[in-house]
Amino acid sequence: MSDYLEQVFNGLSLGWILLLVALGLTFTFGQMRVINMAHGELIMAGAYTPYVLQTEIGLFAGAKGAAFVVALPLAFVVAGALGLLLERTLLSRMVNRPLDTLLVTFGVSLILQQAAKDRFGAPNVDVVTPTWLRGNWDLLGFTMPHRRLFIMALGLVVIVGVWAFMAKLPQGRRMRAVMQNRDLASVSGLATRRVDAVTFFLGSGLAGVAGVAVSLIGSIGSQIGTDYVIDAFLVVIVGGLGTLRGAVIAAFALGMTNAFSEYFTTASLGKAIVFILVVAFLQFRPNGLVAFRTRGLAT
Repeated sequence: MSDYLEQVFNGLSLGWILLLVALGLTFTFGQMRVINMAHGELIMAGAYTPYVLQTEIGLFAGAKGAAFVVALPLAFVVAGALGLLLERTLLSRMVNRPLDTLLVTFGVSLILQQAAKDRFGAPNVDVVTPTWLRGNWDLLGFTMPHRRLFIMALGLVVIVGVWAFMAKLPQGRRMRAVMQNRDLASVSGLATRRVDAVTFFLGSGLAGVAGVAVSLIGSIGSQIGTDYVIDAFLVVIVGGLGTLRGAVIAAFALGMTNAFSEYFTTASLGKAIVFILVVAFLQFRPNGLVAFRTRGLAT
């Protein structure tokens, strides 16, 4: 029984990780139809932020935990600025050209990976885990690492913050309007290009926060974004473009499926099973779990 409960915990923690890495992509892909292959490198930029604070700047040399906490908002700003620069210089010139955005962002991802190798070296490095995140919590015969519990709590805070932004603030409502019908939002007087810039900053910043979170569960390197970008796209596609509720459901569904399929088979076969189930699911619901009901989808 404890083995099954442990897999449930693993699935939930993996679901929170998937949600963090996919949340930003949900908005940029859903609103702007940008196939951002550099999303993984924005996660990488966030993952390197606590490493730079701890080992290179030395601003919090005697308090690694403080450096990690400061890295969370700083990674949001760093990754958000990178994403905004990408959107303003390249992607804003490729409206309604998704295949072009795929090629351009793939090239940008390679450039960012090489820049990371030149700056930090090819070998992976480790972020020092704060002492208050190094323990475990034993419950009903299985162990829950504090790091995983922290990621779950961080994910909860992020999802509540994003929901409040989308539901309560004018800028969030403008984003929802553009996602549901860009043409109607434009003729209604909304500055859609400005909304796109804000959306890309927010989505990229969330990728940076996800990078800080994943730095807790393993070594980081220039390829770390590649490990997560495919899973992020799976969550976005299964959940439905631009839908917060769909992303949450898809992340936990994929997390639980991945945890149990790997438990009963192997890591490689488990991943293959997840892909097969996703392909089969999309045959029945090509718009994902939750889709906006708009005139645009009906045509």
